[in-house]
Amino acid sequence: MVSMHRLLRVYVDGISSLKKQGVCEKEKAQVDLVYPMIMWKELERVFNAVRALKPNDKLKRLEFSIFMQEAMQDENFASRLVFSDEASFHLSGKVNRHNVRIWGTTNPHAIIEHERDSPKLNVFCAISKTLVYGLFFTENTVNGRSYLEMLQTWLFPQLNINSDDYIYQQDGAPPHWHLDVRGFLNETLPNRWIGRNGTNDLTLCSWPPRSPDLTPCDYFFWGCVKDAVYIPPLPSTLDELKNRITTAVESITKDILQEVWNEFDYRLDVIRVTKGAHIEHL
Repeated sequence: MVSMHRLLRVYVDGISSLKKQGVCEKEKAQVDLVYPMIMWKELERVFNAVRALKPNDKLKRLEFSIFMQEAMQDENFASRLVFSDEASFHLSGKVNRHNVRIWGTTNPHAIIEHERDSPKLNVFCAISKTLVYGLFFTENTVNGRSYLEMLQTWLFPQLNINSDDYIYQQDGAPPHWHLDVRGFLNETLPNRWIGRNGTNDLTLCSWPPRSPDLTPCDYFFWGCVKDAVYIPPLPSTLDELKNRITTAVESITKDILQEVWNEFDYRLDVIRVTKGAHIEHL
């Protein structure tokens, strides 16, 4: 597969080359418009390839779904689950969630032009069947150390107030795979955390790779927040963006979260029927 770096290099070199060939101003304008569209289609193809399921992924997703539904036969199990995730909100109106671009639920096929290097906020959240555990904002890139500090000083103190028996989920993002993060989870929540795991990790079960369609944060939360945040006129400052995100999250009720959890169980059903296939377009 062509690397992302190679595609970007071709993109930059291609535009430079075409503009040096003595074309007229009208043709230069067409280069500015058409060439990026062609390259972004190719970049999107690579993004999708990166997210595509590997040969063994479907089996892992199927095994996860079977395990979860068997565990959820205990009516208290679902209430113990706490899902977590991070996303980046740009002033320009774009939301990045790792390699996933979230356009919201309204008119997802619309073509939107985004400002390059737009200021952004990185946002972390955790949600249970009845509660959204606030929001953690940072303008800095999240790494293993900063993620661990956030868990220790911000999230887990909140979780411990409400329960001493919760089950914490995280996906396989690089900061979550940090050795110190896994060591902290093994010590603090032995057999009560779900995530990408190593041989000696004390997880309840392994989180299946390339499965954003299985976490409520991805199939519901970020899209819901984006739809409420990016209403014209768009926010003009990071403080305004933060306030809009906070207001959007505060509008999510227990009844909504209950429906989201019902959707989670339904998605597990679909995965079992389809033998592990992706279900992002439900």
